[in-house]
Amino acid sequence: MTDHIEVKAHLAVAETGEITGTAWPFGSADRVGDTILKGAFDQPTSLPMLFAHDQGQVIGVWSEITETDTGLTVKGRLLVDDVERAREVRAMIRAGAVTGLSIGFVSTNATRTTKGRNIAKLALHEISVVAVPCHPGAQITSLKTAPQSTKEIQVENETLAAQADPKTPANDAPVIDTKKLDAVMSRLDKLEAKASRPGAPAIVTENVEQKAFERYLRAGEQRMEATEIKALSVADNANGGFLVPTEQGSEILKRLTEMSPIRQYANVQTVTGSEIVFPTLLTGVNAFWTAEGADMTVSEPTFGQVKIANHEVSSFYVATNQVLEDNQYDLEGEMTTEIAKGFAKVEGLAFVKGTGTGQPRGLMTAPGIAEVKTGMAATFPTSNPLDVLIAMQHAIPSFHAASAVWAMNRATLSVIRRFKDAQGQYLVTDAKDGGVMRLLGNPIVEMPDMDNIGAGTAPIVFGDMSGFRIFDRIGLSVLRDPYTLGTKGQVRFIARKRVGADVTHAERFVKLRVAA
Repeated sequence: MTDHIEVKAHLAVAETGEITGTAWPFGSADRVGDTILKGAFDQPTSLPMLFAHDQGQVIGVWSEITETDTGLTVKGRLLVDDVERAREVRAMIRAGAVTGLSIGFVSTNATRTTKGRNIAKLALHEISVVAVPCHPGAQITSLKTAPQSTKEIQVENETLAAQADPKTPANDAPVIDTKKLDAVMSRLDKLEAKASRPGAPAIVTENVEQKAFERYLRAGEQRMEATEIKALSVADNANGGFLVPTEQGSEILKRLTEMSPIRQYANVQTVTGSEIVFPTLLTGVNAFWTAEGADMTVSEPTFGQVKIANHEVSSFYVATNQVLEDNQYDLEGEMTTEIAKGFAKVEGLAFVKGTGTGQPRGLMTAPGIAEVKTGMAATFPTSNPLDVLIAMQHAIPSFHAASAVWAMNRATLSVIRRFKDAQGQYLVTDAKDGGVMRLLGNPIVEMPDMDNIGAGTAPIVFGDMSGFRIFDRIGLSVLRDPYTLGTKGQVRFIARKRVGADVTHAERFVKLRVAA
């Protein structure tokens, strides 16, 4: 399933601006292998007509949207009397430079196939006039001509014919200003050339989808429940009216959000599938001494696999047009940043304590990680805290211990920093010259989502973070939807991203468990 606006693209236009076409034909796939099934369209009563999916180029309105046995047929009108760009698009269609239609939609029910997707349900957001449609069968079918315009065209043709052949009588034909005609034809040639230039295969403007981080988060087909940020409204203080007071501040006051830094240390990769499967070698290949003339001993390695699924995290908020228009700062940008922080906080918690069901599996909940117990059921430190920490340091192979880090939250760190050795020297060395604090020679990483010290908890983990994998599938995207709540003067911003994570090498980690 995908929640971002997609563009798929048969087309005709009248002199008066009336335009008809097939926005999507049934029975065949588009250029990327997607097929939209009959009955999938929600068929709104009207939609904006854009040029090349640019919301800054509204050229008309679609007034009739009908799903037939053959496809989605549409009828609308270019605003040729009021919009210069609409007149230019009409000229391009008549010249044959622009012949296609393309739809912008959000799929709500889709299944994967070997070549693409079968889309069973979608929400249609806009239909654009384009030069190259995503579906080759999405074309303009008619461009009707008004009677008066037809007469003018016929007279013009007769005049040109008379000028081309002096023997042809054209006493009653009007005189054509050839300079103006040449100028018009030159302009049409330039428009046709511009429309024929190759462009991006799927045009997504900042108004449609805003990327907040480059390849930041990805995940799979199970969803976390979307959280809703209350509507930002001027009329009601309970809904955020405080954002537009009589005298407005120049900044938004925000609470500090603590986020886990585990991404900085883990093995992060970008993937293209909904899940990742790793083959694992459970037992390796053994070698045996062989006597002269004796048969060799067979080695029987065993294999397994680790499967890591992707998951989705999402949210949306609603802002009134008045708030967006009247604020003294980039509210939209500020909110996008806040969404990014909120998402990072949610994913950071999942990377530490995620269950693996509907969300990534966390480092502290993954099976197979060894534990060192404190020796006391309810408290830490014990009488010999240094012995416990040294035992942890030697519980993983030397190769990984050399690049391992200590992970704990700030409250636990405050306890560890007070530990001293027999000579009265603190075990934790302070950061110097932009470095990090170290414990027994290994760096300390603060992770706010780790447990506090308490009975049965695991407040510290020591390990090589390359054994924890994060797989980015879809980066953070913010969809600006001005249509759904447009009649209420509100804009909905929908954010989502997909990410998966799990421990792939449990032997590289060891936990400290507060237990006897």
